[in-house]
Amino acid sequence: MRIGDAKQSYEADEAIWTSSTQKIWFALFLLTLLIFPFMADSYLLYLGCLVGIAVISTTGLNILTGFTGLISLGQAGFMGVGGYTVAWLSLNTALPFPVTLMLAGLLAAAVGILVGLPSLRVKGLYLAIATLAASVFLHFIFAEWESVTGGMGGLSLEPAHLFGLTFQSDFAMYFIIVPLAVLMVLAAKNVFRTRIGRAFIAIRDRDISAEILGINLLHYKLMSFALSSFYAGVAGGLFAYFFRVVTPESFPLSMSIFYLAAVIVGGMGNLLGGILGAAFMTLIPEVLKLLTAALTPFYPNAPIFMSPMLEIIFGALIVGFLIFEPHGLAEIWHRIRRFFSLWPFRN
Repeated sequence: MRIGDAKQSYEADEAIWTSSTQKIWFALFLLTLLIFPFMADSYLLYLGCLVGIAVISTTGLNILTGFTGLISLGQAGFMGVGGYTVAWLSLNTALPFPVTLMLAGLLAAAVGILVGLPSLRVKGLYLAIATLAASVFLHFIFAEWESVTGGMGGLSLEPAHLFGLTFQSDFAMYFIIVPLAVLMVLAAKNVFRTRIGRAFIAIRDRDISAEILGINLLHYKLMSFALSSFYAGVAGGLFAYFFRVVTPESFPLSMSIFYLAAVIVGGMGNLLGGILGAAFMTLIPEVLKLLTAALTPFYPNAPIFMSPMLEIIFGALIVGFLIFEPHGLAEIWHRIRRFFSLWPFRN
């Protein structure tokens, strides 16, 4: 056998082994997600559901910002559209939750297309400001369109239901939120194996060159906005079902910054980064709460001191990762994997 053939054979065997290993790890991950609700207490179930919602919304924003290169500060507004759609349909129709979630995603996608129209002419900071303005406008609608949204008092809704089953507890909602999060991440992964996903990446890398190659910029940018907003709408609908109340304050501007921070911290243009960033950023407030509770017996003013720390930490994380680790937690994870895969052979 020639050296070149032997090398190709080795690379093929290694690729098969890597693929098989990934499938095993993925199966173990799914098994862990299945066992988790039976082992966790109510607090951990609550966190698990929050992380699942955050993963869906962050994945959507990652499609738009990380893979297409379009910065958006309107994610909270799109989630609000989904949340209010689910709440209104829950109160005025008898539709099961899969239908209401789908309609919430589609309506949010339609709004996303309208917001994305300026993306052909503006980009970067100007597009971020345009999406911020859209988020402010949507927040105004949530607060003032009282006949539909309930005004500042918001809307309370019935628990999710399907085939006579009611999903009211955190335990029951876990089996809606987490499987849906897994499916939507896998769907996003498959998108980037298609022409559509490759067009998104081409626009991100060099939109002028992409247009020369025949990619319709407006068509694919609006498609990216629609897909991202659809994910946000579904996440907002799950948020509404989970808390069973939506108000204008449920979707503040800080939520948009939160999801943008999750994308940056996790790693832009990396689906694993979106998952890691969503989990990391969701758990930070809970860690601060635990730290505050631990410090209060020794320092009674700890709650006052720690209350503004969340925004400071979010800002510091964004700046820190942009400077020191632009590829985010996903790159750190890959470096750890490479280290341990090579560790037995290191000198």
